[in-house]
Amino acid sequence: MSEMSDIQACIRACQEALRACQACVAGDIRDGNGECIAINLDCADICAATLNVLSRGSPHHGDFCALCAHVCRACAAECAKHASMHRHCAECQAACERCAAECDKHARERHI
Repeated sequence: MSEMSDIQACIRACQEALRACQACVAGDIRDGNGECIAINLDCADICAATLNVLSRGSPHHGDFCALCAHVCRACAAECAKHASMHRHCAECQAACERCAAECDKHARERHI
């Protein structure tokens, strides 16, 4: 796999996690599940920022990827607690786990 296709896979994973986090927040509000909301909002923010720096080829993308992987794992862990009761939590958990795995591949890079 080329470096650019590897970056594209990470961008897609960030996009998917961003969408899943936003959907989970909406579901949490409807379901009255306040425990997930804060981490989902944090995760959506770092996924959006990471996909932006990856898309523009920032030399700092590795730093963003490291933080994104960390926050995605925390979000996945929180959503895992509710995944059996709420489909949006299960989908968010899976998307965040994929995003963390993709971001881990780039966490030490300093340029594209």
